[in-house]
Amino acid sequence: MSEPGEIAPAVRSILESARERGGGDTRIDVEARSLTAAFERAEKARQVPIIAEIKPTSPTTEREREADPVDLATRMVEGGASALSVLTEPEHFGGRPGDLRRVREAVDVPVLRKDFILEEAQLDTVGADVVLLIARFVDDLPGLVGAARERGFQVLVETHTRAEVETAVAAGAEFIGVNNRDLTRLTVDLSTFETVGSTAPESVTLIAESGITSEQDVRCMRAAGADGLLIGSAIMDGDVRANTKRFARPRGQSRLDQSGKDNRPTSVEDNT
Repeated sequence: MSEPGEIAPAVRSILESARERGGGDTRIDVEARSLTAAFERAEKARQVPIIAEIKPTSPTTEREREADPVDLATRMVEGGASALSVLTEPEHFGGRPGDLRRVREAVDVPVLRKDFILEEAQLDTVGADVVLLIARFVDDLPGLVGAARERGFQVLVETHTRAEVETAVAAGAEFIGVNNRDLTRLTVDLSTFETVGSTAPESVTLIAESGITSEQDVRCMRAAGADGLLIGSAIMDGDVRANTKRFARPRGQSRLDQSGKDNRPTSVEDNT
């Protein structure tokens, strides 16, 4: 895990809050809806697999959206979202575990819990289909991935560097996210995905995260090898149904249509 001085103050504050939050008193076991199957359904429908994020606010936004999470979720799914992401971090993102619980009961697509999960007990806060683990901040990534899977969760491991992708693969990650946002400065560079994502083996499902604001960005991420995209602010800003539809159905939907081939290695060894 990185030293506190190496990250932006806002992120350091989030991590300090996360360390103070415990988990539930009772172990949570789930029967997860398959994220892989959801992505496959989107591809068959000639849509881009989109994980639409319900995000009331964040350290990188200036305002808070107070719409009902269930209403937002329903409209996102109507717009073509393959899955949903729900923030459960309370102090900095305005998230609540109860919102995720209500959303998951209201929709039939996989729901990702977006939070800063650092220890096993925090997995038992609320049921979800997928949980996010940020490689940079988890001391024992293989152990936490294993603990999540024992409960039935699918795991999305978030990375930002090639080394973190290697760490995620070594931990057995099947879903790897590449965050275009640099947590040391909170700046976004979409070229990060192409640079980092190209090192992930073809066997993993690769998801582009952060900074995707236009249909052109979608096409670029797909051409660079993204199996799916996690989009928050650009969907939350305005009509979430229309925004989701715009990202899920741009011209040139298929990743393979964009590049003609999948240029990721077929195994970790191919990175060397």
